[in-house]
Amino acid sequence: MVRRVIDHPYFIWLLLALPLVPMVLALTAGTPGPDGKPITEMLLHPTGEFSARFLIISMMLTPLRMLFPGSGFLRWMIKRRRYFGVAAFVYAAFHTILYIVDMGSLRAMLGEFLALGIWTGWLAMLIFVPLAITSTDKAVRSMGTRWKTLQRTVYIAAVATLLHWIFVHNNLGPALVHFVPLAGLEAYRIIHNYRRKLQHA
Repeated sequence: MVRRVIDHPYFIWLLLALPLVPMVLALTAGTPGPDGKPITEMLLHPTGEFSARFLIISMMLTPLRMLFPGSGFLRWMIKRRRYFGVAAFVYAAFHTILYIVDMGSLRAMLGEFLALGIWTGWLAMLIFVPLAITSTDKAVRSMGTRWKTLQRTVYIAAVATLLHWIFVHNNLGPALVHFVPLAGLEAYRIIHNYRRKLQHA
């Protein structure tokens, strides 16, 4: 019974939606932040942060599986990897909507668009959209090898997200804490695949 609940798609969606609950409650209450900032501004960071976290988790699973091939938990997670990718998109979309509301006008947004910390965020969001749209089983089947090619653009989104985080907040530490483990695992994956090619050459 417990296994059936855990394996049900609604269970993973519930877990991924949990961080949204206090955010939505705070937004609907409309209460300003502790320093008087609008609630839309206060929620910009946590929505963006959770988007980055779910993106990182989805990308870490393959190299982790290489490191721990016998892990049942990682097998379970990999089967649900697309859920984390879609969750990254949902939180990024929420983040973008809050940003638009907080800025208040198109002129204000255009005024800072060329800043490195801003256009990289828009680039990441632009990449997230087709990735989320093609996350269904039907899309995987119909696109064939093109689906994997499209999925590889997630690496561009990850770099753009990292730059967005660093330059918006002018704070290198928190961004690196999140992204350095991913970079290390991806480096391991590349080296591992290269060695396998040499062995089979």
